[in-house]
Amino acid sequence: MTVLGIARMGQPVLTQRAEDVEDVTDPSIQTLIDDMIETMWDAGGVGLAAPQVHVLKRVFVCRVPESRRHEGEEPLEGVQVLVNPVLRPVGEAIAMRPEGCLSIPGLRGWVPRYVQISYEGMDRIGQRVSGVAGGFHANVMQHEADHLDGILYPMRMPDLSLFGFEEEAGRFLTAEAVTEKLAR
Repeated sequence: MTVLGIARMGQPVLTQRAEDVEDVTDPSIQTLIDDMIETMWDAGGVGLAAPQVHVLKRVFVCRVPESRRHEGEEPLEGVQVLVNPVLRPVGEAIAMRPEGCLSIPGLRGWVPRYVQISYEGMDRIGQRVSGVAGGFHANVMQHEADHLDGILYPMRMPDLSLFGFEEEAGRFLTAEAVTEKLAR
């Protein structure tokens, strides 16, 4: 496996729509998936989409660390691979969530995301998969699916004053501060 270079905000590959994967079993796609998983682990991320490693294919990988799982949230064992994903909201509930991105290192912002989504697509061996995700898992999946459509999380932010460097955002852009600011 190879650790791949991660595209950073400003590179055109991050604002283009990725193409469907025609054959999941193609050795180049299998290598891509392995390398994406290795790259995600190496970078300390919780998700990675193919455009972030300069490949315009509709593939993402994600994981939910135990520390990020909320009460009542279904566990996600290991790394999830989703090829040609389709995500849909379950209900209309939206919550503001803090996000970071391996393609925008050192920054964080608050983004509105559906609280619960359904998803379908293929796993790494081409089997159809579907399910429902909530909490952090739903957030990561929406973030990674956005990458497949050429959308970076700041493009979803309704208020850029909720965007900042990690240290400052951790101190000043707390959930309470964001709720108070949005209530004004």
